[in-house]
Amino acid sequence: MTPSQPAAGAVRAAHASPLTVDARGVSLTFHTRDGAVEALADVNLQISDGDFVSFIGPSGCGKTTLMRVIADLERPTKGTILVNGVSAEEARLKRQYGYIFQAPALYPWRTIERNVMLPLEIMGYPAGERRERMQRYLKLVNLSGFERKFPWQLSGGMQQRASIARALSFDPALLLMDEPFGALDEIVRDHLNEQLLRLWDQTGKTVVFVTHSIPEAVFLSTKIVVMSPRPGRIIDIIPCDFPRDRTLEIRETPEFIKIAQRVRSGLRSGHSYDE
Repeated sequence: MTPSQPAAGAVRAAHASPLTVDARGVSLTFHTRDGAVEALADVNLQISDGDFVSFIGPSGCGKTTLMRVIADLERPTKGTILVNGVSAEEARLKRQYGYIFQAPALYPWRTIERNVMLPLEIMGYPAGERRERMQRYLKLVNLSGFERKFPWQLSGGMQQRASIARALSFDPALLLMDEPFGALDEIVRDHLNEQLLRLWDQTGKTVVFVTHSIPEAVFLSTKIVVMSPRPGRIIDIIPCDFPRDRTLEIRETPEFIKIAQRVRSGLRSGHSYDE
């Protein structure tokens, strides 16, 4: 190798996707009146820019806790975590992520347009830009024409789409989605899964998604993180190389079934069904 040639490792690093999330040795212990509760143990996880990563595991395994650590809503007791190359705290202060909860969390006294514009009001965006962004993202989630409705006038699925538009309104690099479709019936959930994939493709966002559903995780993800019961550890990280324009019919293919079986096997190896 001549002096002008970079090392092979440097070439690979130059072409690697930037990391949106880089967690190394992350552990978290809660201290309660009943004693210490170890929620996460030695979690190592790298999420690349543009990935759609699902966390799956039994109830209480730390899926949401890990997402809250990424969001700087919880602080790890050990280890380090970077979000978009900076500390989780700095990423939060810079508003580099949008957080979508299990429930839509819309203010019932505000119209849909005013709910979507709320983060923009808090951040001090001019009125004209707030309205332009609200209209753009409501159109993106197929809610144009519902701007003046109140949340109670919309179905559960429509309310959750409005909460997604609100999270997108300030154009964060990362979307954190904590089981957003878990309370919806299967038909609505399937429809929103397809819409979410189109949204992810159109926006190019990095998505971290918590779910209890194996088919949902396999259908949506570029990578599935299988977690053990508490303390939460990563049992397996499973790549999903389906095309971005996949449809629900892919769930009947041998490739889909094979990945779903691997997820199920990982959950069983973690003794999730003995809880």
